[in-house]
Formats: sequence, structure tokens, C-alpha cells
Amino acid sequence: MSDVVLTGDRPTGQLHLGHYFGTLANRVALQGVHPMYVLIADYQVITDRDTPGEIQRNITELLLDYLAVGLDPRQVTIFQHSAVPELNQLLLPFLSLVSVAELSRNPTVKDEIAHSSQSAVSGLMFTYPVHQAADILFCKGTLVPVGKDQLPHLEVTRLVARRFNERYGQVFPEPQAMMGASPMLRGLDGGKMSKSRGNAITLAATEDETAALIRKARTDADRLITFDEEHRPEVANLLTLAGLCLGRPPQEIAEEIGDGGAVTLKRVVTDAVNDFLAPIRKRRREHGEADAREVLAEGNERARERAIATLDEVRAAMGF
Repeated sequence: MSDVVLTGDRPTGQLHLGHYFGTLANRVALQGVHPMYVLIADYQVITDRDTPGEIQRNITELLLDYLAVGLDPRQVTIFQHSAVPELNQLLLPFLSLVSVAELSRNPTVKDEIAHSSQSAVSGLMFTYPVHQAADILFCKGTLVPVGKDQLPHLEVTRLVARRFNERYGQVFPEPQAMMGASPMLRGLDGGKMSKSRGNAITLAATEDETAALIRKARTDADRLITFDEEHRPEVANLLTLAGLCLGRPPQEIAEEIGDGGAVTLKRVVTDAVNDFLAPIRKRRREHGEADAREVLAEGNERARERAIATLDEVRAAMGF
């Protein structure tokens, strides 16, 4: 049986280079090799905020980013969470398979709670990993391209699949993680790269915006540029970013810069990033909102057909 890939993003803004090297590059490489579902997780936007914000605008921006990086809607199913109600019906039986203690120990949820804009932890935030399990298992996903910080969520999905099968009979596979070239590319301030933390280079950023962001990136006072992740993490992160964009080891780039200092380092990184983003920016300009709406409508229909079939199978296995 062929593997099925499930991946996706919350529509909270434009995607950035951390997304690209963490998961998007894997998606592009895998399309056409395996069946792939790409989820726009709009319901999950309200896990850590009170309102979804400019949800329709963000969904359009996300779709345009997908098309820009090279995702082909003829080969992948791109769909919107709220358009597939059968997917969410899987959440109820799945919640019965995990304990409150198991959910409370999830380190990714703890980090997301710490950076939440809500005054109190919602039930949706607390059960976020189980919600993601429904996202993955509705299409019998077996491969999930993720960043390192999402691995605890995937373990919950594997747990849910295993316990459902033990209790009701074999229905779900236990999905495996697929790691990108840079599972944890840090932001320009040294912390986790995140849209909400304002430390990321978006895929839609202009050349000037990219240069301005990199100029403000943290470095250190040592003029000799070396690649030392332990003692010089900010410098190492910029070298890693340049290396990923150039397809070269960051150590080589550091040796070429030598004693050029932070100014030369940032110039090299800026040129590397802008050259890398040039074809992505070009493809983004070639697509419009009408393209995005058509892609989503077709994907929603295909995803809902799959979700209905899985829900019927789950009901039969449980005896409903």
C-alpha cells in the first residue's frame, strides 16, 4: 500500500523560510511520488488566540505561498479544515483514547501556551495534539513532514492510532515523521522562527524587506566569522541560513568570510536569501486570488469525500 502524506499550516500569516526548509521543500519533493493532502488548518487558528483575525486574507496568502514554492494542485489535495466537518467528528472518539495527564505533558503545547495571546488556556489549546491526530488520520496519513518542534504532536497521533486499533480493530496506520534539511531554523533574534514573533523572513518579502530584516539580526562582537553552534549560535544561524539557500556547508561560507565581520556576513546572507527567493517571488506574482479560490474549492471536495469514507469506517468499527 502506498504511503499517504499529510501536512499543512495554520492560516495566521505568510509563510517564512523556516517553513520552507522545515516542511515545504519536503512537500514539493514528495508530490507525485505519494498521494498528498495539504491542510489549511483554519479552525486551529483559535487555539491560541481569541479571534481568527483576517482569516480569509490569510488563507489566500497561504495558498499563494503554496503555489509559489511549487506545490501543484493537480498532484496534491489542498483543503480547508472548516470545509470538512466529518474530519472534526473524529475528534470525539479520539479524545476518549488519551488521558488528561498525557496531554498536559506535551512540551509543544506547553511552549504554545507560553506564547499564547489568550488570558487562559482554552480546551481547544489543551486538546490541540488530538485535533492534529484527526487531521492526519482522516486520510490514513503515513508520512508527516514536520519540524523538530512538532514531533511531540506526532507522537500523540501515533498513540491515538495504536489505541484505536487495539480497542476497535485495525483501522489506522501509525504515521512516521519526515524531517526537513533544517528541522529547527532559528529566527533572526536567536529564538524560534515564528510569524507571531516578528523574527522571520517571509517567502513573500521583497528584496529590500529581506535586507532590512537581516541587517537587524543578532550577531556578536568577534570579527572572525566561525561556525560554532554552541558558543556563537546567532552567527551559526545566519551561516546555516546562507548554507541552506546556497546548498553549501555553512563552515565553507564562514571560512570564505574570514575576518570580514558581521557586515560581510550579513551581506553574504542577504544575497543568498534574495537569490533563493527570486523564483518563488516570480511564481507568486503569476498567480492571483481567483487561482487560489479554484484550487481550494476542488481540494475541499476531494478531502471531504475521503473524510466521509474514514468516518463511516470508524463508526462501523466502534459499533455505532
